[in-house]
Amino acid sequence: MDMTRLADIGQQIRDDIATGHLALGARLTIDQLAGRYGASHMPIREALRQLQGEGLVVLEQNRGARVRGFDRPFVVNLFDTRSAIEVVLARQAARQCTAVQLAGLQTIEADRHRRVEDGDFAAALALNRRFHQLINSAAHNPQAVAIVDQHWVLIAALWHRYGYGPDRFAGVSSDHRNLLRALSARDIEATAAIMNAHVIKAKYDLLERMDTALGAASAAVA
Repeated sequence: MDMTRLADIGQQIRDDIATGHLALGARLTIDQLAGRYGASHMPIREALRQLQGEGLVVLEQNRGARVRGFDRPFVVNLFDTRSAIEVVLARQAARQCTAVQLAGLQTIEADRHRRVEDGDFAAALALNRRFHQLINSAAHNPQAVAIVDQHWVLIAALWHRYGYGPDRFAGVSSDHRNLLRALSARDIEATAAIMNAHVIKAKYDLLERMDTALGAASAAVA
């Protein structure tokens, strides 16, 4: 089996889950995915097995596969886990972040801010991920980063499902400015505290959007 092709298929499925093209809870068939990615059945099956190991896909005997579903407790646990790990990474980054990395963060944040002003929220979300990825990479802790990256796919999928807009990104801009100041000062405690508050605010914002959407759906049925 071509391992490069297998890795490409796995990443394409991750990207499609993150962007909502493969919805959370959606049923997946081998034929559907083979046609979508122009691949034979064998690498699709192997990619799904790998994604099951990452917690992104559920394989069901004699029923194919589905993108994992979610409920409110799952989202709470997802963000609480992310918060704990990103605080550790933020502390490590504050100790080790280089001038080149700080300059990169400032460039990404300026670009993200422009995208928000232009109303390109999908691009802003992608740049938000790059901002966090650069902080995390500065920590030199690949084991923790792997867990955060796995969770990010599901978190991105939830944002795409429930929406995001200027109200969300205004708070993000303030937090990112504060993070940049704390990292530049190598203030470990401030960096950790800002990151913790940043992730917690994101959690409650998303939960509020979920509750609003579910309430609207219930009202429509009634």
